[in-house]
Formats: sequence, structure tokens, C-alpha cells
Amino acid sequence: MKKPLLTVKDIVQITGITARTLHYYDRIDLFKPTHLTEKGYRLYDRSSLEKLQTILLLKELEFSLKDIADILKLNKQEQKQILKKQRQTLLSRKQRLENIMTVLDEFVSGNDISNLNILNCSSVLPLKEQYANEARFIYGETEAYKVYSETMGNLSVDEKEKRFADIEEIYKQIACCIHQDPSSDEVQRLIEEWKENLMQFMTCDAELLACIAHTYKFDARFKSYFNQYGHEDLADFLYSSIILNINRESSQ
Repeated sequence: MKKPLLTVKDIVQITGITARTLHYYDRIDLFKPTHLTEKGYRLYDRSSLEKLQTILLLKELEFSLKDIADILKLNKQEQKQILKKQRQTLLSRKQRLENIMTVLDEFVSGNDISNLNILNCSSVLPLKEQYANEARFIYGETEAYKVYSETMGNLSVDEKEKRFADIEEIYKQIACCIHQDPSSDEVQRLIEEWKENLMQFMTCDAELLACIAHTYKFDARFKSYFNQYGHEDLADFLYSSIILNINRESSQ
């Protein structure tokens, strides 16, 4: 029995593709009708339907229309090789999206953005590396930064983590004192302990300490970072406590 020809309406009902898309594929020579009637109606045979389904599959696999046109010119074995490579690309993308979803959940749960690895699978530098580069750009010419850079370069990964963990512990203790006056003995003792930890990395004079305090208070990223310790006002509290400490030291 002769195979029936399919109209545009038939193709639309079978595949779900729009008539407008069919017309566009015809115009760019990607998928042309098998026949045209005297009135200009497009007709397609069964083999054409199989080709269209292949095009739709390749489109779902995120190939461009130009790439699809090139793939259709290849033999089956060559097409399989390209599809295998595309599978690896999609698998990598899937893993990246899963990582992003995990990080997104952590961020929504309240974790600070500086502790998240959302850019680690991207061509954009990870946030912690961006912060390090920013510090290098701003303070790179200062003697304090040179000492800091040299000291950090001589530490192992575990030693660096230990130093940062010690400072974070001080932030937590200061957060517990946020309802006290910044000039209180307890708060100022913790600021001194904070300074001692910084001195392990660099020489901290009054000017540098004031700069750090200013950054804590006015840089939104640091304010966000300190929010993780449970108090939205912690950045302002640290600023006040550090400035009081500086003024106390200069008056002695």
C-alpha cells in the first residue's frame, strides 16, 4: 500500500512542533517537505517524519541548528561519535548544576557567600580568590601586605585553616558580647586577641587597623559575612570596638 503523505497539521499533531517552526526549518533548508501541492501546501512522507524526529532529538541535546544540519550529513557511525561527546558535555553540565543547587541550598539556609564554592566550577574565579586578588590590588604595595603574603606563602594548607579558624572563633566570642559596651574589658580583651592573631600574618599599625575596621563596617560583603554569626549589627560593633581600641592605644 502506498504510504500516505502527511500535512503540516498532521506533523504538528504527531510531534507537537509548531507550524511556524516547520516553515522556518523549510526556509533555512534544514527540513524541507517531500512534496508541494499546486496550491503550495507542504506534504511529508514517513521517512521525512523520522528525519524531523532526529532533528528534534538533537535540538533537545542542545545542538545548534547549524550543528544539526552538519550532523545530518554524516553517516551513522560519525553521528554516534558526536553524540558520545555530547553526552560527556551534558554530564559535566549536570554535575555543575547539581553543585550549584547544593550551594544555593546552603546560601538560602544562611551560609555566607564568601564560604560558598559557587564559582569554583566556572571560568570566573572563586570568591575567596577574588577577595585575595582584591586585597592584593588595594594593599599590594604596602609593607604590611608584603609581610602577609610572605607569611601565608610559608604556611601549609592545614596551618592556614587553623589560623583562620582561630580568628573565626574570636568573631564568635565577640558576637556573644554584642550587647555589652564596645569599651568593656571583655570586648577589648577579645579585640586584643584578634590583633594578636593578625600580627601572626602582618604588622598591624593603627592606620591598617582603622582601614580593616572601615572595611568591616562599610563593605556589604563583610557585613554579610559577619551576619553568619547571628547578629546583623556585628560588623558595626566590630568597627566601634576596633576604633576604640586604636584610640585607647594612641592615648597611652
